[in-house]
Amino acid sequence: MNKKLSNAQIRANNKKIVLQCIRNYQPISRAEIAEKVHFSKPTVSLLVDELVKENWVYEKGIGESSSQGGRRPIHLYFNEKAGYVIGVDIGGTKVKIAITDLGGKIICSSSFNTRKYLENTLLKQIRKEVLDMIQRNQLNEKLILGMGVGVPGITETNTGVVVEAPSLKWVRYPFLTEAERFFSFPVYVENDVNVAVLGEQWLGRAKNKDNVLFMAVGTGIGSGIIIHNQLYRGSSYAAGEVGYMVTDKNDMKNEFKPIFHRYGYLESVAGGKAIGRKLTMLVQQNKHHPLHADAAETELTGEQAFLLAKAGDKAALSVVEDAIEHLAYGIINAATLLNPEVIILDGGVMKSADFILPRLQKIVHHYLPSSVEIYPSQLGDNAGVIGAASLFLREYDSILN
Repeated sequence: MNKKLSNAQIRANNKKIVLQCIRNYQPISRAEIAEKVHFSKPTVSLLVDELVKENWVYEKGIGESSSQGGRRPIHLYFNEKAGYVIGVDIGGTKVKIAITDLGGKIICSSSFNTRKYLENTLLKQIRKEVLDMIQRNQLNEKLILGMGVGVPGITETNTGVVVEAPSLKWVRYPFLTEAERFFSFPVYVENDVNVAVLGEQWLGRAKNKDNVLFMAVGTGIGSGIIIHNQLYRGSSYAAGEVGYMVTDKNDMKNEFKPIFHRYGYLESVAGGKAIGRKLTMLVQQNKHHPLHADAAETELTGEQAFLLAKAGDKAALSVVEDAIEHLAYGIINAATLLNPEVIILDGGVMKSADFILPRLQKIVHHYLPSSVEIYPSQLGDNAGVIGAASLFLREYDSILN
């Protein structure tokens, strides 16, 4: 049986509702808030006065007068400078850190090489970078609400343990326990692709969408899933591992070997490393190919494959078109199951989005039972840090959510 809420709890909840209304509909007047949230005008006025006093809201300018004339209402705005959030994107090669305001605008950022600090000093270096940014940009440290972190591995969000992050050589790494040694403010950690989909929903192509599929196509292929405005993590925090999808049963029958140990089928045929490796093998067989000497000495890259394909190279075209076809089948399978409103594609391979998307969409729209929008990410290199800031704002229990 639910306990009856105290008057203080009711008042706090009402204040959250009013603040959310201002954030969603700004600029807005007190009278308009009362109408939208169905509170009395005196109640709204008192709550707004408190929000203004606490610096969450500010008043600016004047609105239009009503048709009956009279005094024009004052407009209210959410104060995005009322606090700051730190977003951290930990990658296998680089760690990027940004401090954002409450609207997601990046105030400052920095980065450093992951490998250099991986052994026991990673969090210590993150703290150093954060303190340097605060001092360099003369930010009020008291306004830092907390930090969100994206990591490249399966993460138990309730315990803060990174179950496995191969690129960081972490197994059952107690991330939040370690973070408490270095940071006095709250910290939240999540898988990096899950973090990215939160960023896309907050400020990217998936804004105002409640059902989203985000796919990161790089060396590996993973996805972040939002269903009914909630991040879907799965029973063991491993939802979205679309890189393990099988898009050719015959390959599996022929003793298929993944591109890397424990990698899945789709990422082994459509990931960037797989594309480069397959092109290398074809070029090695053709002594007249302009890159034959290069392919004999070193493995060609996925980026080279797309550049050659755009120039009309037959070997490269065959490789990348085969990869795109596999990727399209993976998207069809995932979209058929999840029925998202929008699919966002990101990752190293999607740097060639102009070449990939038209071909991808043609296949997907032909076979998918219901249409879906497919876009490249518009957050670019900032997707990870913006998503991490979004993670904090969603998870941290405060007046903001």
